[in-house]
Amino acid sequence: MVDAHRTFVIVGGGLAGAKAAETLRAEGFTGRVILIGDERDHPYERPPLSKGYLAGTDARESVFVHEPGWYAGADVELHLGQPAVAIDRDERSVRLGDGTRVHYDTLLLATGAEPRRLDVPGTGLAGVHHLRRLAHADRLRGVLAARGRENGHLVIAGAGWIGLEVAAAARAYGAEVTVIEPEPTPLHTVLGPEIGALFADLHREHGVRFHFGARLTSIAGHAGMVASVHTDDGEEHLAHDVLAAIGAAPRTGLAESAGLELADGPGGGIAVDASLRTSDPRIFAAGDAAAVRHPLLGTRLRVEHWANALNSGPAAARAMLGQEVGYDRVPYFFSDQYDVGLEYSGWAPPGSYDEVVCRGDVGKREFVAFWLRGNRVLAGLNCNVWDVAGPIQDLIRSGGPVDPRALADPGVALTDLVP
Repeated sequence: MVDAHRTFVIVGGGLAGAKAAETLRAEGFTGRVILIGDERDHPYERPPLSKGYLAGTDARESVFVHEPGWYAGADVELHLGQPAVAIDRDERSVRLGDGTRVHYDTLLLATGAEPRRLDVPGTGLAGVHHLRRLAHADRLRGVLAARGRENGHLVIAGAGWIGLEVAAAARAYGAEVTVIEPEPTPLHTVLGPEIGALFADLHREHGVRFHFGARLTSIAGHAGMVASVHTDDGEEHLAHDVLAAIGAAPRTGLAESAGLELADGPGGGIAVDASLRTSDPRIFAAGDAAAVRHPLLGTRLRVEHWANALNSGPAAARAMLGQEVGYDRVPYFFSDQYDVGLEYSGWAPPGSYDEVVCRGDVGKREFVAFWLRGNRVLAGLNCNVWDVAGPIQDLIRSGGPVDPRALADPGVALTDLVP
């Protein structure tokens, strides 16, 4: 039976928020749990939006975190299709778009991120897309299927994970694809030139055209529809549709207007400590919007990937219940492109490493790459090599020196290299 005298409110209807609600009940919380989401769909996971669901291999129902009936069965009150527009920290309430005020004793902000918009002429034309929400994927899936049938052209601005995964899906439908990227390789700021070039080769083998070292500067149209794009080096590319895949920004407006501390730096986010608590002791944050003071990495870090939402939501829920929490998960994400599957663990931004070591067959795309600084593993990527993410994370977590020659030798078990 629900104890109405204590109320936990979760703002954000994504994976982090849904898993936080699940954890509160699993840990025995008997008070009210209210989950507020500005989309009408039940909480869902985002990776399928650029992978299986977009590619047409997964059903729409597979994206949802829980069966629809789970929420009522767990006594989780849903406010869907209602954005939270303000927090009153003195009254401890959240105001919704329709004026409703929801009281909280403890509040979790799992507000996520939103796609960055192209700031160029022509973005109002029909055929300009973003990919962040299920509704975006619904629309883009139909567009890709149609363009494949019509030999249509998709231009993607940005060669990050979303851009490359959508390029792979589009080619599977038969659409023509051009990717415009200001850096010299795909995934340049994540994987660096050494590994990024391998993904350029992969996509070229499947018919994707790249235009590196250029930025999209305008979108031209005909009869209100996209017809072509122009880049800052004077080039023009035929386009029937354009996808903006230039990253995402944390949704911090609600926190900022409430006077909560935000993180400095380009990643931004809501500043939280290792227990995911904000500058207000009654308010926590998790998922894409949270910038965590990471105990292991010794820096404040905001991670936008699925595993962070999956793990930080439950961690925040436990902290809300008064449990001791030190959120120190090694950052992790995965991607699927054509016949290549990969997992990346760790954090190695540009300039942080001095060497990349590979083991396995890079040419066959069956390898593991390690980013090192002073013979210490900062990050690792396993490409079509499985069951090694755990040992890679152990190497990162240990912080100890590793012999690069042993790292490069497939005959040496990674588990034997953990100091």
